[in-house]
Amino acid sequence: MSHVKGGLVILKEMFNSLPPSEKKIATYILNNPEESILLTALTLAEKSQTSSAAVIRLCKSLGFNGFQELKIRVAGDLQAKVVKGYRDIEPNEEYRNIIDKVTSNTIQTLKETVDIMSEESLKEAVNKLGKAKSIVFIGFGASYIAAKDAEQKFIRIDKNAQSFSDVHMAATAIANKGPEDVVVGVTFSGNTKEVVNLLELAKQKDSTTISITKYGRSAVTPFSDIQLHTSAAREATFRSGATSSRIAQLHVIDILLMCLASEEYEDTIKHLDETREAVSFLRDGVKEKKRYILKK
Repeated sequence: MSHVKGGLVILKEMFNSLPPSEKKIATYILNNPEESILLTALTLAEKSQTSSAAVIRLCKSLGFNGFQELKIRVAGDLQAKVVKGYRDIEPNEEYRNIIDKVTSNTIQTLKETVDIMSEESLKEAVNKLGKAKSIVFIGFGASYIAAKDAEQKFIRIDKNAQSFSDVHMAATAIANKGPEDVVVGVTFSGNTKEVVNLLELAKQKDSTTISITKYGRSAVTPFSDIQLHTSAAREATFRSGATSSRIAQLHVIDILLMCLASEEYEDTIKHLDETREAVSFLRDGVKEKKRYILKK
């Protein structure tokens, strides 16, 4: 993106999946971010008691092009306004505190999601969605809320979109898709078995597959042509995937929609006006019936 950030966020989210030598480097950077962005790969290796090869491997594990990108992203994080970490609620806490904590957690998740978003992947996804003959959104549990929201929004701009939370119905729909169709799998963990299997089926049908998951490799990665990520949002006790992480999924859907709307601006305005008029027609019709009933 034009504002390159997310280095510290990605380091934290990928930390537990890193091998020991790369963990040592990540720990050093997280504890000394200001110093780390001024070091060479060799000096960082010496400081963290590893090797320059391990530094390069770490960058690859994080999905970066090299050490320079890692330093640029960390520097971007340091320039950004510092926000409080995720905060959990306490027993019998004041409502004002709960309101502030939930709001803070949501803002933090959205910020981190934007920081790690790949503009290149976003452009590719928008291009495929714009040209798609049909779009299938799949998600299970809380992720279905995002899938259903996407269906409703994309239908409003005249896209042939469907969403499924029933695995058999989704499989039936995908079985009849092909190269001109797009299947979008929404799963916070990236390891939801049903989504993995359905994206694999879509790949077998040569459909374009897009995944919306937390950052990093997961079970859906081999079956995703395009990967979009949300913040992993370290989960506090009462912060399940149905809270801030769900908001992050909805945010990614909104970004996809708005980018596509911008690409197809005139057509989008036309379709939105038509759908708005249709809803008004139904609402006005109900009002007329009520007046008719009252008169009788």
